[in-house]
Amino acid sequence: MELAPTIRETRAALAAGKVEPAALARTVLDRANRNAGQNTYLWHDPDWTIKEAERASDMPADKGGLFGDGRPNLWGTPVSIKDCFDIAGSPTTCGVRFFSDANGIALRDSWLVERLREAGAVITGKTHLHPLAYGITGENPEFGDCEQPGKPGALTGGSSSGAAASILEGSALAAIGTDTGGSIRCPAALCGLAGYRASIGRGDWRGAAHLSQSFDTMGWLFRDLQDAPLLAEPFAKAATSGIRQFQRFGVIHDDFLHDCEPEILASLRNVTSKLHALGLQSSKFEAAWWHDSFEIYAAIQSSEAAEIHAGNYDQFSPEIRVRLEQGASITPGELARRRLQHAEFRSRIDELLREHQLLLLPAAPVARLNTGADNSDARRRILRYTTPFSLGGNPVVTVPGRVGGMQLAAAREEDEALLNLCGRLGAYRTANQ
Repeated sequence: MELAPTIRETRAALAAGKVEPAALARTVLDRANRNAGQNTYLWHDPDWTIKEAERASDMPADKGGLFGDGRPNLWGTPVSIKDCFDIAGSPTTCGVRFFSDANGIALRDSWLVERLREAGAVITGKTHLHPLAYGITGENPEFGDCEQPGKPGALTGGSSSGAAASILEGSALAAIGTDTGGSIRCPAALCGLAGYRASIGRGDWRGAAHLSQSFDTMGWLFRDLQDAPLLAEPFAKAATSGIRQFQRFGVIHDDFLHDCEPEILASLRNVTSKLHALGLQSSKFEAAWWHDSFEIYAAIQSSEAAEIHAGNYDQFSPEIRVRLEQGASITPGELARRRLQHAEFRSRIDELLREHQLLLLPAAPVARLNTGADNSDARRRILRYTTPFSLGGNPVVTVPGRVGGMQLAAAREEDEALLNLCGRLGAYRTANQ
């Protein structure tokens, strides 16, 4: 069976009865773990997934809804889950064997998995991640590094590494990830995929593992921007009326981009021109004051992570252990100072978005991270681009470029408006390829 190009087209075929959920599930399961390390999934059970598909088939059709069958948008759609969310009957590793051994088999679905199953989504398994979701490369000393399917030697990026791999190999049509400092945005950019991180506070973390409560967000990786409007539903707080129509956007000043590869800069110009084609006006914005974003973010993040994992530091790799120890050493006074800086930074991001409505810049200054290379500088280099919106708590869509990916950020709780615009952008790009 050939997969339809988009989630929307697949969902329409499901609604029309042209394909059954179980047949679709069998097709995508045959594609699982196609990357070099055969580690896209840290847990999957094909028999369980087929039963999930059959359960979805039993959900009665009605009338109405986007696809005319009265069922939710993701009904019958194969979805992978990052392995920091509980699924009843499976272990949750958070990317380290310590947690699967210590916590055993989950007895209850996490809130998000529960919500997806209620919507009839068909879960294909639990995907690879950087240990504790605490890294940007997708390297993992216990489960192996996550490489891009069809591109041996190229890391997916992280921490939502297996989520990206599942989309690339076609074992899922949509992939749940998390984004604290860039863990959806970075793999989306490196893998040429679309990504969406929800506004801070959307979704319920019951049955999910936090890295840093001040910055953790949920979201998706997927292939086609046209599908973006379909993906707000699981995290939406309530039905949204009067969705905003954006009229302008800010493009980051060239001075910030001094370490960008030329191909990334070309992609930024290309995405800018396509937003212009949709009728949006642009202006440049200065971001010299962003230079403190990494230090503010890293101090708060490491302190919160250190508290979550207190007593277990020796169970993790040296790189992670050092970060946790550094976080534990931050004094209450220093942490209070950083929280004040965070509040001030967030207010300035709010002000910037009131002026420009949207902000556009690369999600990463590089197009590729290589397996086995020294990627020790990659984290700080990439987080310089991503942490400003982590501090702001903003919804962000990663727009795939010809090379790399661009962040398009909106004000908090403007998720639906941002996703709708990106759906239009995807349709425009498809029509003008």
